[in-house]
Amino acid sequence: MSVCMGKSTACLFGAIVILWCCISHVTSDASDHRYNKGDSVPFYANKVGPFHNPSETYKYFDLPFCSPANVQEKKEDLGEVLNGDRLVVAPYKLDFQIDREPESICKKRLTIKEVAQFRHAVLKDYFYQMYYDDLPIWGFLGKFDSEDKDDPTGATVHLFTHVHFEILYNNDRIIDVFIRNDPRAVVDLTQNREVEVDFIYSAKWIETDTPFEKRLEKYSQTSSLSHNLEIHWFSVINSCVTVLLLTGFLAIILMRVLKNDFVKFTPDEEAVDDQEESGWKYIHGDVFRYPRFKSLFAAALGTGTQLFTLAIFIFMLALVGVFYPYNRGSLFTALVIIYALTSGIAGYYATSFYYMVEGKNWVKILVLTGSLFSGPLFFTFCFLNTVALAYNTTAALPFGTIVVIFLIWTLVTSPLLVLGGIAGKNSQSGFQAPCRTNKYPREIPQLPWYRTTLSQMAMAGFLPFSAIYIELYYIFASVWGHQIYTIYSILFIVFIILLIVTAFVTVALTYFQLATEDHEWWWRSFLCGGSTGLFIYGYCLYYYYARSDMSGFMQTSFFFGYMACICYGFFLMLGTVGFRAALIFVRHIYHSIKCE
Repeated sequence: MSVCMGKSTACLFGAIVILWCCISHVTSDASDHRYNKGDSVPFYANKVGPFHNPSETYKYFDLPFCSPANVQEKKEDLGEVLNGDRLVVAPYKLDFQIDREPESICKKRLTIKEVAQFRHAVLKDYFYQMYYDDLPIWGFLGKFDSEDKDDPTGATVHLFTHVHFEILYNNDRIIDVFIRNDPRAVVDLTQNREVEVDFIYSAKWIETDTPFEKRLEKYSQTSSLSHNLEIHWFSVINSCVTVLLLTGFLAIILMRVLKNDFVKFTPDEEAVDDQEESGWKYIHGDVFRYPRFKSLFAAALGTGTQLFTLAIFIFMLALVGVFYPYNRGSLFTALVIIYALTSGIAGYYATSFYYMVEGKNWVKILVLTGSLFSGPLFFTFCFLNTVALAYNTTAALPFGTIVVIFLIWTLVTSPLLVLGGIAGKNSQSGFQAPCRTNKYPREIPQLPWYRTTLSQMAMAGFLPFSAIYIELYYIFASVWGHQIYTIYSILFIVFIILLIVTAFVTVALTYFQLATEDHEWWWRSFLCGGSTGLFIYGYCLYYYYARSDMSGFMQTSFFFGYMACICYGFFLMLGTVGFRAALIFVRHIYHSIKCE
C-alpha cells in the first residue's frame, strides 16, 4: 500500500511540476517581447459588458463599433475560453514608439437600432477590455447625466468617440498603457434618431525608467496597500486568536473530562464492582459500528480527499507566482488539469475505505465517487451554459471546448479513477478498530434539541466561518468583481487556520456526542465538519444583496449556481477533514481504555 501510494504521489507531483512549467513558459513567452521602433505590437480587443455584472460579457464587436471586413480572432487556450475571453485583433494601429495624432478609424451613421444598443450599454455602465502587449486596458463607452442614479429614465446619454492611448516604454519594452476619453468628443444618444459618428483615436509614447520586471507590480499593489494589508492581517490575527482560544478551551475541557473518565474506568479490584460504565465508555461495543450508507460515505471521503489535494496544489502554484494578475486563464487551466490528475486519489481513498468497512461492490463505489461532485457540477453547467447561450454572452462555452473537456474526462479522469480504485481495492488494509463491535446495536437515548444533528452543524460551522469571513469579502470582490487579489500567502495561512478550527470543533462535538451515549458519530462528524460550506453559501446571499450591485437573471443564476458548486466542494473537503480528525480522536481514547 505504501509503495503504491508513494509511486502515485511521485507521478502526480511530477505531473503538477510539468503543468507549472508549461503555464510559466506560455505566460512568459506571451509577454516578454522586445521591439524596435515601428514594430507592430499585438493589440487585441476582448469583451464588453456591464461593470457590475462580471459574468455578463459580450464579444467586442457585438456592439456596433467600426468593424473590419474580416475580424481576426486570436487562438485561445482552454483557460482563456473558460474565463470568457474572446480576443480579436483591435481596430487600432499602435506601432512601437510611433505617436499618433487624432486619426479617424471610420465614420459611421448609426441606425436607430444601433443608437438604442449604445444607449442601453452606456446606461448599464458597460466597459470594454483590451490587451496591448498582454497588458490589460479598460475603458467606459460613455457617460450619462441623471438626477436619480438608480432610475436613469430620462437621462442624457453621451457616447465617447475619441480614445487617447498613453503608452509608457523603457528602451525596447512596453511598461504600461492607459486609455483616456476626451470628454468633449461625445455624441448625444438620448433621442431615438440616426446619428453620424466619427470614431477617432490618438496615441502618445512616454519614456519611463520603470524596469520591465516591475510592470505588473501596480496590479499586485492594489491588494497590498497599507490599509488593505492592515485588514488582511487583522483577519489573520482574528483567526489565530480564535484558534488559540479554541485550542486552549478544548485542551482544558477535554483533558480534565477525559482524565476523570479514565480514572473512573481504570480497573480497580476494590471499586470495579461498585462502579458502572457511563458516557462514552459505555458504548465501546457500538462506537466502531460501520455507518449506514457506507458506499455514499466512502465516496464522499474519496471526493473530499481529492478536493483537498486540489486545493493544496493550487496554493502551491499560487505561492510560486503562476497566477499573477491578468495571466489569462491560468487558474482555470490549472483547476481542470489538476482535478483530472487527482481523480486517482479519489478512487484510491474511496475504494480502500469502502473495503475497510467490508464493502464488496467496488464498481459501484467508483461510479458514485466519480459522479458525487462532477455530477452536480455538470448539471449546473448545462443549465448555466444554456442561459449564457440564450443571452449570447462569452460565458457560453463553444462546442469545441465542451468536446475538449469531455475528452479530458474520458481519457484522463475516468482511467485514473479506475486505476486508483484498483489500487485501493488491492491494498487489503483492515479497519483496525481498538474495540470489538457488539452483534446488536445499542439503543440511543432520547437527546435534547441542542444535541440534534442540525443544531450541532450550526455550532460546528460558525467558528470556522468566523475565522475566514473577513478574507471572504476580498475573495468575492476579486472573483465576482474587479478587485485584484494577490496576497496568496495570507490566504494560505487563513486556509490552514480553517482546517485546524474545523478539526478541533469536530473533535469537541464528537466527544460531547459520545458522552451522551450516541454512537452514530460517523456521519455526524462529516456533516459538522462540512457545515462551514453552508455558512459560506449563506454569506453569498448577504454579499449579493448587501455588498454588490449585481442584477439580472443571468448574473444571479451564474453567481448562485457556481457558488453552490464551490460551497458543495467545501462541504465535501471540510467534511473529510472533520471526519479524519474525529476518527483519530475516537481511536485514541478507545485505545487508552481496556475494552472487553
